[in-house]
Amino acid sequence: MKDFIPAVLLTLFVWLVVMLVVTVVMSKESWDASKHPAISVSEIVNRLKVAGADFAVITGGEPAMYDLNLLTNKLHESGIEIAIETSGAYELKGDFDWICLSPKKFKQPLESNFQKANELKMIIFNKHDLVWGEELKTKVNTNCKLYIQPEWDKRNEVLPIMIDYVKKNTDWTISLQTHKYLNIP
Repeated sequence: MKDFIPAVLLTLFVWLVVMLVVTVVMSKESWDASKHPAISVSEIVNRLKVAGADFAVITGGEPAMYDLNLLTNKLHESGIEIAIETSGAYELKGDFDWICLSPKKFKQPLESNFQKANELKMIIFNKHDLVWGEELKTKVNTNCKLYIQPEWDKRNEVLPIMIDYVKKNTDWTISLQTHKYLNIP
């Protein structure tokens, strides 16, 4: 357990750094560039190496909107394993070790991304999202992990529904946003 906490904190640090950097470098409008200046891919890799990271998650906004080949190549050259969390609405450009497909209703995933997914994560806002998850489950490969996660602002309402659901549908697992429970933005 003593080693677990630093590993969790390092993972959260890496997640925050990569999320921030990918979002800022890609000019996401919701970030204040004066507070979060863009840094180069080599600086991203260097920071992760200094932190001792061997795993990075690229997420935040929609990272698949961008060509991530340079970033993923440099991370792999440095021995860093890479996961991406994406809605799947865009073609994936990069070399990823793990692909989490987290679809959004307003922009459906590309058919080609379903079979690439290692993980299907459905954000549950209401009961219909469970039905939608069952529909999308038929499109992913047989080894794809299936997760349902409560929409943060609805968690108290939907978590009991989700618990009942996974008891009856054992191919699904509940996923929680640990960083939010730890009050890490």
